[in-house]
Amino acid sequence: MYTETDKKRACSLTAEDVGLLPFLPYLLQDLWSLGSSPEDIVTLIQKHMDITPYTQVLDIACGKGAVSVRIALKLGIHVYGCDLTPEFVDYAAQAAWQHHVHDLCRFACIDANEAVEAERDYDCVIFGGAGDILGDPGTTLRKLAQTVKPGGCIILDEAYLPPSGDNSRIEYKNYEYLPREVWLTLFAEHGLTLLDELPMPDDIDMDADTKAIAARAEELAAAHPDKRGMFEGYVRSQQGECADLEENVTAVTWILRKDPV
Repeated sequence: MYTETDKKRACSLTAEDVGLLPFLPYLLQDLWSLGSSPEDIVTLIQKHMDITPYTQVLDIACGKGAVSVRIALKLGIHVYGCDLTPEFVDYAAQAAWQHHVHDLCRFACIDANEAVEAERDYDCVIFGGAGDILGDPGTTLRKLAQTVKPGGCIILDEAYLPPSGDNSRIEYKNYEYLPREVWLTLFAEHGLTLLDELPMPDDIDMDADTKAIAARAEELAAAHPDKRGMFEGYVRSQQGECADLEENVTAVTWILRKDPV
């Protein structure tokens, strides 16, 4: 029996059918970065934070650790990454060893909601493209903000509706995008100041990623013909999300400061 957490975790990886959860590590095996641009996040941290040997970063829903490892490698700071997919956590730990930053990175298989309730006093928390696994946008901001010190930062990978956009045009239906103005209001309500933002990089090859996923889906369909429809549905979801990012929403990485009380 799948839980509500399972359903949200599946949706965060663009899986409309929760039955895909056991197959997601196979479907996504050719991708290391599963959402945010590691380089963009490094750039925002370098620009807006005072980096010291004691700087601590929390990476919520870290996936395979691409962001965590890049931060440790480029900035030499400590990162704690958590994710609920064991295969992703194992991959992240191996990647940290391969890049010789295992002394700076630690990873744990834990529910994001448990992590944000347990972790406190970080200099920065990252929440990269993980949808609504922490709740609605306001709840998500509140939960993230409680993990950082006053004056600390939240890095949020999101997408918003342009002024002329509406959710009726969105192809991937499992997430409701908000207008930018609504996000700005939520930031203010939760004591957060928008410091900077970067648009989705032009060099992200979403088509190549989708083709890689489609090839793995076909392999799974051949091995599990009774589940072909589910795997093909996942590919369509990926294609729909890519179309939305290109045509219907504005993808962005924000860095927010938690205002001192």
